[in-house]
Amino acid sequence: MSKRIVVKVGSSSLTGAAGSHLDPEKVDALVDALAFVRARGDEVLLVSSGAIAAGLAPLQLKSRPRDLATQQAAAAVGQGLLVHRYTESLARHQLIGAQVLLTAEDVIRRSHYQNAQRTINRLLALGIIPIINENDTVATHEIRFGDNDRLAALVAHLVHADELILLSDVDALYTGDPSDPSSERVPFVASMNELESVDVSGKSKAGVGTGGMSTKIEAARIATSAGVDVRLTSATNALALLQGAEVGTHFAASPAKTPSRLLWLAHASSPRGRLTLDEGALAAVVERRLSLLPAGVTAVEGEFSAGDPVDLVSPAGVAVARGLVAFDAEEIPKMLGKTTKELAAMFGVEFERELVHRDDLVLL
Repeated sequence: MSKRIVVKVGSSSLTGAAGSHLDPEKVDALVDALAFVRARGDEVLLVSSGAIAAGLAPLQLKSRPRDLATQQAAAAVGQGLLVHRYTESLARHQLIGAQVLLTAEDVIRRSHYQNAQRTINRLLALGIIPIINENDTVATHEIRFGDNDRLAALVAHLVHADELILLSDVDALYTGDPSDPSSERVPFVASMNELESVDVSGKSKAGVGTGGMSTKIEAARIATSAGVDVRLTSATNALALLQGAEVGTHFAASPAKTPSRLLWLAHASSPRGRLTLDEGALAAVVERRLSLLPAGVTAVEGEFSAGDPVDLVSPAGVAVARGLVAFDAEEIPKMLGKTTKELAAMFGVEFERELVHRDDLVLL
C-alpha cells in the first residue's frame, strides 16, 4: 500500500554560503530524493522554505531583512526563482511540481481548510508534487504560521500523511549542542515527554531561516499527536533516510490520536480573546479536565462571538488552555462569578450552561 509523505526543507539546506543564493546542487539532491519516493510508488509533498533567501541576491540584500515589508518584497522576488529551480530539477525525472501558497487563514477557517485539502488531494491524484510554502508576500505578523516547520506539521495533518520528514542543517536531535562531543544522538522518541531533559535552544546556522531545533520539536509534537510518524535529519541524509538507513531521529506517532478539531484548536486557531480563571477554575480545567463555568472567571478581554476560540489564562496571566466560547464577549461580564442556576434565574434558561464545554477545550 502506498504511503503519503510530507517532506519539509529549510532555507539553510537550499542556499549557498551565508544563504546568499539558491544552490543548484542542493536543490537537485533534494529532488533526487523526492523522485526516489515517487519511483517506489509513494506520494510526496514538499514544504519548502527559501523564497526570502532566494530573493536576497536579486535585491542586493546581504542578509535576511528584519522588517515585514522588505521580507515580503524578497519573498515576492524569490518565490518565482525557487519554484522555477524546482521545476527544472523535477523535469530531469519527468516529474511536475505545482506551487501551493498557504496563509494561516487557510487552516484556521474551515472553508479555506477544505478547499486547500481538495486542491492538494487533486494534485496528488494527478501525479503532481505539491510544492508548499507560506504566502509570505501577503502574510502579516499577526496572522502567520511563524515558521515552515509548523506549517509542515499542519499540512501533514491536513492531508492525512503517514509520515513527516523534517530536513535541516543538523543530522538528528542530540541530547545537547551537536558540536559538543558529550552530546549524543537521540535515535528514537517514543513519547514527547521523553524530551524534558534535552536542550533544543540552538538556532539555524546559516541565518536565513526562522526556525531552530525547538520549532522542529514543536512540529513533531503537532504531527505525532495527529497520528503521523516524524523523522528528523539533515538534507544531505534525505535519500539515505528514505532508503531505510538508520539516520536521524524518529518520533513515533501517538497511539492516542488527537481529534482533528482539538488539534486545530491547539495549533492552528487564533484566539480572539482571553478569559482569566480563579484558582478553583484553574484546577478544574487543568487537573480535572472539567468544563469552564462562569463562576470561575474573573475577567474577560477581547472582541469575540460565540463559537470563537479564546485562551483561558491563569491568575498570573499564563495561557493554560484554549477553547470555543459559548457566549459573545459583551454577554460575559454580567455572568462573572455567578453560578449557572443564578444566571438562569436572572437572565433565562439559555444562560444555564458552560462558558467553555470540556469537549471544546484543549490544554496548551
